[in-house]
Amino acid sequence: MTLKTLLLGAGAIVAMAPAAFAERGDSGHVNLIYYQAPSIMNPYLSSGTKDLEASSLVLEPLIRFNPQGEMLPWLITEIPTVENGGISEDLKTITYKLKPGLKWSDGSDFTADDVVFTGQYCMDPEGGCAQLARFEGIDKIEAVDPQTVKITFKEPKPYPYLAFASYESPILQKKQFENCTGTAAPTCSQQNFNPIGTGAFKVDDFRPNDVISLSANPEYRDPALPHFATMTLKGGGDAAAAARSVLETGEYDYAWNTQLAPEVLDKMLQAGKGEAIQAFGSLVERIEMNMTDPSPDLPDGERATAKHPHPILSDIKVRQALSMAIDRQLLSDIGYGAAGKPTCNLVPAPEAYADETNTGCLTQDIEGAKKLLDEDGWKVGADGIREKDGRKLHLLFQTSTNAVRQDYQSIIKQWWQEIGVDTELKNVDGSVYFGGDPGSPDTFQKFYADVEMYANNFAGTDPEQYLAMYTCNKAPRPETGWQGENINRYCNADYDKLVAELGRTADLDKRHALAKQMNDMLTKDSMTIVPLVYRGTASAKSKTLGGVEINAWDSQLWNVADWYRIK
Repeated sequence: MTLKTLLLGAGAIVAMAPAAFAERGDSGHVNLIYYQAPSIMNPYLSSGTKDLEASSLVLEPLIRFNPQGEMLPWLITEIPTVENGGISEDLKTITYKLKPGLKWSDGSDFTADDVVFTGQYCMDPEGGCAQLARFEGIDKIEAVDPQTVKITFKEPKPYPYLAFASYESPILQKKQFENCTGTAAPTCSQQNFNPIGTGAFKVDDFRPNDVISLSANPEYRDPALPHFATMTLKGGGDAAAAARSVLETGEYDYAWNTQLAPEVLDKMLQAGKGEAIQAFGSLVERIEMNMTDPSPDLPDGERATAKHPHPILSDIKVRQALSMAIDRQLLSDIGYGAAGKPTCNLVPAPEAYADETNTGCLTQDIEGAKKLLDEDGWKVGADGIREKDGRKLHLLFQTSTNAVRQDYQSIIKQWWQEIGVDTELKNVDGSVYFGGDPGSPDTFQKFYADVEMYANNFAGTDPEQYLAMYTCNKAPRPETGWQGENINRYCNADYDKLVAELGRTADLDKRHALAKQMNDMLTKDSMTIVPLVYRGTASAKSKTLGGVEINAWDSQLWNVADWYRIK
């Protein structure tokens, strides 16, 4: 079967709101808590999930994915296919028909010009777009008429649903952002904090790293939605406090990303005020190895850039030894219980794309790691720390502030100490770590550490965009305002060629094989990415909150317009 055959009949499912509700705002107020506080409302200037989630309340894409990973026509009349004429026979163009009558929250018309502008905004060579991989292979984007957008690809594009699909690639209003392109993009605070959108809610007040006040969008296309008139999205604290505010105290209605040990969560659930919800998508907790030197001794603008390879981690045997020392099964058990399982893959799902043979990392091998470092010339010193050519095997290991992640750091530090590695631990508030502030030294994109840990996933059920993140040109650097998706600065010309090949491959079996090959290049072959645990997307909701369908393939807030208060 080819992807072209699959595209002949791509269907859609329309979610129906409860018939008992007929008036916008009839459920009053709803409180959400995101312990990683949003720092910006523009997903093109941040790859932090908490920022993308918050912006999805306001900004919308042309296509969304439901909890089953199926495409939904969100701001368009139907999903383009070859059969309905939306995709050309040569697979070089895709044409979107916008739903008629769409309005921005300021009352102005939503048109094809806004879609074209959004593409130009992200693809601006002087900008630092955090979602650039979604626009891979695009030659041009045109407004055929006010209701029609045509995307032309440089080569046949068997899977064309990347740009403007999911919460990672929504539409910006041209009128609001037209003076905010290129290098000016991060300077437009008013626009980035208060975007005008087509979503169910509009921003009334945005306080970075604190709280967002929102109200129902008066121009929303369904006059009966959203059910909630107002919303507060509170940020800050930690995962335990956020979960407790829903499950025990009932102060909040929804807590995002309840990344807690199973026994901690079980105790909270005994209060009976809320429910734990989870879904498995493609979320992998992992360690990224910095391929560049993050030393503060380097000249300004050269730290953590390709100009200076990492003095220790450029050695693949060191990376292999660090991975070999880790017991992934133990990490999975203590961190997630039934909500996680050990993995060696960056792409753990869908099943057809996951390399089931990549299992070598699942067995911890402390002695093998020691032997590998011995053979590589890293000798154990009097203090138990290895050194080579006068350099100590010392690493700075950073991650976000979270009880599970701090437990992981401590345990991994012990394992690494056993093989002669001196590890310094650092944790950063998630609001800052996953933020997009180019002036902060502590963002995961800037990567001023040797190794760092986090988790993310890809929207939809095709990993092409996710794997395309690791091309050489997508490394964060000063010239891009430290935006970019290639966090560890991996650069391999052969890998870049495979990204291009995947983009033009229609045969599904070949796509699966290419994705597995690329997965293995990043993990097993190079160890620049060290997967730890394939874990579920987990949150908590009040028992009085209805309509919630947790989604691991798109924003958790994907159907927030349908949420309502259970009377």
